[in-house]
Amino acid sequence: MVRIGTPGDVHEVMRLALAGSSENGFLEPNPEKMLAEVWAALNKDRGLMGVIGPEGHLEGAVLLRIGKMWYSEQDVLEEKAIFVDLDARKKSPSRAKALTTFSKHVADGLGLPLIIGVLSNIRTEAKVALYKRQFGEPAGAFFLYGAKTGEWRAKVEA
Repeated sequence: MVRIGTPGDVHEVMRLALAGSSENGFLEPNPEKMLAEVWAALNKDRGLMGVIGPEGHLEGAVLLRIGKMWYSEQDVLEEKAIFVDLDARKKSPSRAKALTTFSKHVADGLGLPLIIGVLSNIRTEAKVALYKRQFGEPAGAFFLYGAKTGEWRAKVEA
């Protein structure tokens, strides 16, 4: 179900990335910055993309990048974004599970710890429940002060 994304997926991945940032982002997205991260991953440069669907019609994606924590020289696998298209969510909730399972397989294959989380004010409880089933108990929580996810749209549209 999940395959490794290729440069041919760039337009659909960007569509999903912009939709995801519209729903879950708390700051206005910069498409050029997003494209730089996506393009590197689609070319397997310090990361990769897991995607669901054929080229030209993706239903979901996860952006995984290899990085370092601020306090260490050791590599970690960072989930930067995971998003399932709204229409695909209605068809089957298993797509999000498939993407998280894919992320675990990539981490295992690389022998790297995976840092993954839920940063959302929309359907948060369901997302956290899925992640608990997939990864076990969380190692902390995210908090936003002075912002809510998706809130940036109202400021731009005003």
